[in-house]
Amino acid sequence: MKPEEDPFRHHPELRDKITDPLTSFFRTFRVESILEKHPELEWVGEFLHTDDEREQSRLEALKDHPDEDLWVFAYGSLMWDPAFKFSEVRRAKVADYSRRFILKEIYGGRGNREVPGLMAALDHGDGCDGLAFRIPQDIVDVETEILWRRELVAPTYIPTFVTANTGDQQRKVLTFTADHQAEQICGEISRDEQINCLINGVGILGTSLEYLENIVAQFDALGIIDEESSSLLTQTRARCDAQKHLLDEAKP
Repeated sequence: MKPEEDPFRHHPELRDKITDPLTSFFRTFRVESILEKHPELEWVGEFLHTDDEREQSRLEALKDHPDEDLWVFAYGSLMWDPAFKFSEVRRAKVADYSRRFILKEIYGGRGNREVPGLMAALDHGDGCDGLAFRIPQDIVDVETEILWRRELVAPTYIPTFVTANTGDQQRKVLTFTADHQAEQICGEISRDEQINCLINGVGILGTSLEYLENIVAQFDALGIIDEESSSLLTQTRARCDAQKHLLDEAKP
């Protein structure tokens, strides 16, 4: 591979911190196969997007995108496991939006109805650090189908084009913002409830705490301090330690 073809040429520190798309669980992700494997989640089916709805959303979002490479802004799990093929990754920042931990995960990914988990959504705010991935023009159609199957499982996000700063350049990037009409988006969630969801939320994708830890780990690799993510992780770990201490004291 020529140096100029290396997707990690701008950020070699991320080379071992982003899942190879070809080995990603989400590369071949299908709701139907998940529900077959996990019959306890059968109830979720009626709340999810159909394939036709998902495809209509994709075509509508991309209808005005020029016939060129597509940049995708990642602020959550896409930062370490995008699943789509990319030819370049850049540190990026989006103005007028913030990463907010307001998505209560109840559909089995990192939580359930009885014990919800917590994930991030991009909402209006004062700036959000993340990563921008470039999908080459000739594979945009195929790779965005994979992206939509992963991000638009349920009515949670709105596909949106925003402006991102990548180094000294501004780019139009596709991202997924919070849909406040969706049941899972809880804009007024308290800190105490966030921490409880992070401590207890678990599903087929892992724990909610691991999700937050992965976000902070990616920022650590880039030398970024995201105060909200870091403080939430610190408070959650402190609560975990306190609960463990109480349990240890209660042991005979």
